[in-house]
Amino acid sequence: MKKGKKYLEAVKKIDKQKSYPIDEAVKLVKETSISSFDGSVEIAMRLNLDTKKADQQLRGAIVLPNGTGKTKRVLVIAKGAAAEAAKKAGADYVGDTDMIEKISKENWFEFDTMIATPDMMPLLGKIGRVLGPKGLMPNPKTGTVTMDTKKAVEDVKKGRVEYRADAYGNIHALVGKVSFDDEKLIENIKAFTNLIIKSKPTTVKGEYVKNVAISSTMGPGVKVDVNSFDI
Repeated sequence: MKKGKKYLEAVKKIDKQKSYPIDEAVKLVKETSISSFDGSVEIAMRLNLDTKKADQQLRGAIVLPNGTGKTKRVLVIAKGAAAEAAKKAGADYVGDTDMIEKISKENWFEFDTMIATPDMMPLLGKIGRVLGPKGLMPNPKTGTVTMDTKKAVEDVKKGRVEYRADAYGNIHALVGKVSFDDEKLIENIKAFTNLIIKSKPTTVKGEYVKNVAISSTMGPGVKVDVNSFDI
């Protein structure tokens, strides 16, 4: 893929061999954002994980201190009091079998996050083959299978991000927007990396965090000095 002139200009500002202190890295990510829209800022962490081992399959969620800058549409699958609580908390869609049917029959996916109460999971299992590949299947590890629908909806609306280590031990997540103040981005990045560091599986031997990089939607990656974090 041929890179555009703007991208090539942006790359010149970054020393690929260097790991930058976090404040410098954030400034560079903003300077090298080349999208005409307000791009997202993403983090990538390369971890020393053997994801074949069950306890090293890192997965979870965090509510970022300053949100993500993105508004997420939330669908809650619940009945009774849990459904009412979800509506009051600001869920965009609430239902049970009617919503499950809408997804399976109409291929309806006008939502970004699905939350469900545990009793609804057997029904959702029937459409797991369509939800799974899209990463929409609720999961207790990420707080999307819960009776506390109020808190789950509020967390998503505040800026909750999910993460999951891939087969190579890499974790990617959204940590804000290019338009955020430097301090807010730094706070979000530190909150995320600190959570990942605290989640280090006890069976990991040797160096845990191998590499941290941040980038804007269409901009180049900037390596962050691992010493910027409490490792």
